[in-house]
Amino acid sequence: MGNIPGSLLVLSGPSGVGKTTIARRLAEVPGVVRVMTTTTRAPRPQEQDGRDYRFLTREAFEAAIGRGEFLEHAEIGGNLYGTPRAAIERELGAGRVVLVDIDVQGAASVRATGLPTFTVFVAPPSMDELRKRLVGRRSEGPDAVRQRLERAEREMSQQGLYDVVVVNRTVEETVAEIVGEARKRNILK
Repeated sequence: MGNIPGSLLVLSGPSGVGKTTIARRLAEVPGVVRVMTTTTRAPRPQEQDGRDYRFLTREAFEAAIGRGEFLEHAEIGGNLYGTPRAAIERELGAGRVVLVDIDVQGAASVRATGLPTFTVFVAPPSMDELRKRLVGRRSEGPDAVRQRLERAEREMSQQGLYDVVVVNRTVEETVAEIVGEARKRNILK
């Protein structure tokens, strides 16, 4: 893509760690634009299409893959997730910091693109706390929670691949720490 004035801010971490809430707050920071992840999973009760995710049928998602519409995509827990390429390229070209909330597999794919990228891994205070958060959602059964915790263990082992690891004790502290680290690296003004 040549000289790109913007930068990607990649936010990853295990399910239940608070990435969506953190991403919403980071999107309020001047100069940061959030690009919505696309998924085939069903919306949770509090989620809205276009606010939390862009929800597609599997058929529509697979057609978008065929057209090359995703910067990266992956299947996680039987659902497809992807980062829309056109929106990323448009915002980067305009010099913005483009926030994407993606899993560790997606982050590895984005790193491989060669785009300017600042990666942040959001970790829970403890695995016990993560378990409490997942159970507290009440949107999934015990088997789904168990699978998410197993995946979280695998994801936690990859945090050393990120530029920064931030422990999410409170949303306010976590957002402030991410913004501070981005400013130190001249990603945010």
